[in-house]
Amino acid sequence: MLLRNIVKIDEKKCNGCGVCIPSCAEGAIQIIDGKARLVKDIYCDGLGACLGKCPQNAITVIQREAEEFDEKAAEEHVKRTKADPSAWSTPMMCPSVKAMQLENEPAETTTAKTVSRISNWPYQLKLLPPNAPFFENADLLIAADCVPFAYADFHEDMLKGRVLAIGCPKLDDVTLYRNKLAEIFRNSNIHSITIVNMEVPCCFGLNRIVKEALELSGKIIPLKQQTISITGEIISQG
Repeated sequence: MLLRNIVKIDEKKCNGCGVCIPSCAEGAIQIIDGKARLVKDIYCDGLGACLGKCPQNAITVIQREAEEFDEKAAEEHVKRTKADPSAWSTPMMCPSVKAMQLENEPAETTTAKTVSRISNWPYQLKLLPPNAPFFENADLLIAADCVPFAYADFHEDMLKGRVLAIGCPKLDDVTLYRNKLAEIFRNSNIHSITIVNMEVPCCFGLNRIVKEALELSGKIIPLKQQTISITGEIISQG
């Protein structure tokens, strides 16, 4: 044991989003019982590459007595995790990448064709021009990009009559999202905003991004939020 720098995770702040996991090349952090936890001291190099990735500011680097960082052991640990497919379906992984087989009821045969309710192009948040004319006097729907696939009646129940923006708060540049949304809010008279995210913890980052963008814009716009389950049901709204 020696006194050295090592990662500390505040469990009260951590929401289990798993955003820190990809930034830890040594695989020292995993989601266990819904919280990010340090698996073994010997896997943590104490450099803190995960610090800036935590949206909750739950990770710090402290000095304490710990076993020395073992680079070889960390490399073997990462190889084992990548080589074992079952690791992706254990509760130790981020819920957003937990593999599961979903059972669906057989669809009823119908002759009615679903009509697309998309009213704007593009709708990927990364590609949306902040000054696009379709934002003026719009009811804006900001959806996590998994939502249209999970929720079967997305077009009729959520998209109809709204301008669409979609993105992933886990995989994409959240700073770009925040700044672009703030510019959209400033430049146009948005009537309302509806946020729809999936139930996995990291997806709730979309709510934080939108609220921060509103604050940056200086605008007050009515805001609603809905959460969709992995099985495609509305489980909360407000």
